[in-house]
Amino acid sequence: MNTALPLLSHTLRMQYEPAQAIWMLHLPEGAMQLNDSAAEIMRRCDGKHTVQAIVSELEELFETEGIAPQVQSLIDEGTRRGWLV
Repeated sequence: MNTALPLLSHTLRMQYEPAQAIWMLHLPEGAMQLNDSAAEIMRRCDGKHTVQAIVSELEELFETEGIAPQVQSLIDEGTRRGWLV
């Protein structure tokens, strides 16, 4: 499923934990730690960025190319799990 404007579900909350220098995704049933790349993707799932815009921003930020399949995979998985709407 390709979500054109992915949006973090209103039942979830992302929070940066400065003491551990990690991003956490707080779910109704608990919390999970996000790796740096997943956090950068999920932070941009605000209902305003298209998938292509997320890819473009991250390719520029990390000075790389060809990450669209990985970004789409995480967005698809997040949508499947109900994290993204």
